[in-house]
This record gives sequence, structure tokens and C-alpha cells, in this order.
Amino acid sequence: MATVSDDYAQIDISTEEKDKLVAEVMRHVLFKTHQTTGCPIKREELTQIVTKNYRQRALPALVIKEAGDRLAATFGYEMRELQRTRAPSTRSGRPSQQQVNVDAKSYVLVSKLDPEVYMKYVEHKEAAHVSGFAFVVISIVHLSGGKISEGNVSRFISMSVRKSSPAIIFLKFANHISEDLWHQLRRLGLNESDENHPVLGNNKQALELLVQQRYLLKEKLSGPEGHSMMYELAERALDESISGKLKDYISQVVSTSTAAEVD
Repeated sequence: MATVSDDYAQIDISTEEKDKLVAEVMRHVLFKTHQTTGCPIKREELTQIVTKNYRQRALPALVIKEAGDRLAATFGYEMRELQRTRAPSTRSGRPSQQQVNVDAKSYVLVSKLDPEVYMKYVEHKEAAHVSGFAFVVISIVHLSGGKISEGNVSRFISMSVRKSSPAIIFLKFANHISEDLWHQLRRLGLNESDENHPVLGNNKQALELLVQQRYLLKEKLSGPEGHSMMYELAERALDESISGKLKDYISQVVSTSTAAEVD
């Protein structure tokens, strides 16, 4: 059985050259993840690092795989490849931007460290509000059946995003499933026109970041009354590492509330 060393030998590249390429890919992934707040990195970007000075067709795949293995062994990160389950299209029949890019492979870093170790040594406390915002938005979309629009209005509880408990949000929202994401966020103190929120800054950009990070998929629909926008859960939100925890947390909240009402 051929080894990795044999594979590199067959394409005529030295160990030193290979190690340098692997290190460059690792460095790019780590810094790009930090600079873009965890947005996916296109495989094409990593391939170009290799093909800039080398023309062997099999080399990029070997280098990217070894870079992923070293990131896991050194930093406890899995370089996970993202795959869309489907490509949305507009109701007018025209392909959306997501459909155009559906075949583009990309990667994100996912921590495989023990949660306590991650929280103590890796997690940035100053970015906790971003994670909290993402968790609440994903929860709202999840409780809406995985898809929610920007346009319609329904009832929800009024509270501030900085003071509200996610547990309370889930319980109130479960009885008033909404078709309007921004209506729910306004009830949390987040207005789509606010560009200077004290915690999130530009609220629209904060929501758009979830699309760029592939937690949400944004789809423009055309109808008799004009255009409307739909948000649905994208592949990162559907990943078991997130969806499983989300479902468990909602179940715990509902169970706790039910027990409290009985008492």
C-alpha cells in the first residue's frame, strides 16, 4: 500500500518543499479564519498557494489533506469541508448566487477540543455576543421549521438582547412561530436600520455575516407582489455539532419550564 511519502515521491517533490507548502496552507487557514471571523475558505484559495510555483496536478490535494491532519494534531482543529445539500433558486426560475457557486468547495475550522479546555484557553470572551446572536438567530429559524421570511408579522415577547435569557426566548417563541425574522429581532431590541448597536454594531451586517459564515442561506423570491427574501438554515447550522446541541438545549428548557409550571 502506497504511503503519503510515496505519493510525494511520485510527483517529484522533496520533503522540505512539501513541508513548506503545508505550513503555508496552515498559516493561510488560521489567519484567514481570524480575519474573516470564521467565514469559509475556498479550496481554490488553498490550491493557488500550491500551484503558484508547482504544476503537479495531484499535489494540491495531498498538501491540503496533510495541512488538515497537522491542524488537528497541533491545534485541535478539524478542517471541515462544507457541502451544500441543495442549491436554491428564485421562483422566477433564475438561479440564485448560491446556485452559481454551489460546486465551489470550502473549509471551516471546527474545534475538537474538550469544551472546558476550549472555553479556558481558546474562546474569545469579547466575541461572546457574536456567538450569542448567532445562537438566537439559528434558534428562531429552527423553530420556524428551518425557513423564515423577512416580510410578515406575528407576535413575540419584547425584551433586550443583552438582558434576555435564551431559555425565555425559546419558550415564548415556540408558541408564536413567526414568518418574519426581523420582526422577532426587533422584539429583542435589534432594528434592521440600526448601524450603531452598542453590542453588534451594524445589525444588518451582523445578520449578513451569518450568511457569509454559512449558518444561514439567503434566497430572493419573486412573486406577484414583488421580491421577498427568505432565510433558511445552511450547512453549518445543520451540522450535528450545532443542531444536536441546539435541540438538546431547547428540550432542556422546555422540560424545565414544564416542571416549573407543574410545581
